[in-house]
Amino acid sequence: MESTGLISFLLIGLLAGWIAGNLMKGGGFGLVGNLIVGVVGAFLGGFLFGLLGLSSGGLIGSLVTATVGAMTLLFLVGLIKKG
Repeated sequence: MESTGLISFLLIGLLAGWIAGNLMKGGGFGLVGNLIVGVVGAFLGGFLFGLLGLSSGGLIGSLVTATVGAMTLLFLVGLIKKG
């Protein structure tokens, strides 16, 4: 991965974590925690979309994929915290 691609991936992940933290009621971990969740969620979103046979292109598609992954991760972590 090129350094520009890596920086773009991290920025999209950070933005996705912030969006997911705002969308998921009670699922936030603070600003820094949500940003980390966004980066990890970007990987998870790409994996989930691949399993479902979905693909997304461009900046908006990448942001949607990362946000869905971050929201999924926040949901799963929330289930674990409750249990």
